[in-house]
Amino acid sequence: MKCLHCLVEFHDERKVTHIGQDADDHWGIFRYDCPVCKRMNLFLVNGEYKHIQSEGWSFTPIFSEIPIRPNGSNRPPPPPEVPPHISEDYIEACLVLPDSAKASAALSRRCLQNLLRDTAKVKPGNLADEIQEAIDSKQLPSHLVEVIDAIRQIGNFAAHPMKSKNTGEILPVEPQEAEWNLDVLEALFDFFYVQPALIAKKKALLNNKLQEAGKSPMK
Repeated sequence: MKCLHCLVEFHDERKVTHIGQDADDHWGIFRYDCPVCKRMNLFLVNGEYKHIQSEGWSFTPIFSEIPIRPNGSNRPPPPPEVPPHISEDYIEACLVLPDSAKASAALSRRCLQNLLRDTAKVKPGNLADEIQEAIDSKQLPSHLVEVIDAIRQIGNFAAHPMKSKNTGEILPVEPQEAEWNLDVLEALFDFFYVQPALIAKKKALLNNKLQEAGKSPMK
């Protein structure tokens, strides 16, 4: 499995703790110990609990398996280069995703709007127009143009104009909309923050070498 803390794949024996039974059948805890970050991955499991000849007592079939430690989606934290006010909305959008796709999508829309205004320098307006302005500016590569434009299509902005006019509004979401918004934000984080910082670092190292060689630095 993949550790929900550090996102490293590992093989580990699942530890099962049976909690009890109620009107919704049996409940238990699945525990996976990550050998890399030394943290527990805990899941609340619901299903039938029965004795199987070759396995002993086991949950089968399993009706649900919900992560409870850590709580949230299985996504890496935003890069440190991302500004704090944008990073905070993204982190919260990830945390609430398993419990409310509507809340997650609202946070990610607001996060996207702040990114476009602060970093892409679009004119403040509604989100649909801001996305279009970012596309028309020609500053985005083609693959990002496609994914950011899809936010309007997947989110069905035509049927839910409040998603564009009031980005923080808790509104119905289309299937996979909340997850797609987070995917797009990750791609934009890399383009607007990570890659420029990496290039600036490489340029600084090169200028140091040029200076040591008695040559003029790059501008």
